[in-house]
Amino acid sequence: MIRPIFTELALFLAPFVVYALYLVATKAALLELASWPPKVLASLAIVALVLMIGSFIVLAHFSGSPPGSNYEPAHVDERGNFVPGRVR
Repeated sequence: MIRPIFTELALFLAPFVVYALYLVATKAALLELASWPPKVLASLAIVALVLMIGSFIVLAHFSGSPPGSNYEPAHVDERGNFVPGRVR
């Protein structure tokens, strides 16, 4: 569960990091408030949200089991061995 959270967090922070790298590359004042105007912050936040929503759609579409497959829950077989759950 922690990996999807870090993935979404990284996707959200990516536009802000790219903009910070841009400020460093152009030798602008990175920590000055004038370098981070509200219009730029709003644009970065919108791009970040679009990236997150896109990743939610991609993960929902391409992850999981194939259509028509059946889940076999974990159980103990006849010989007493534990058989983990799987998708067939």
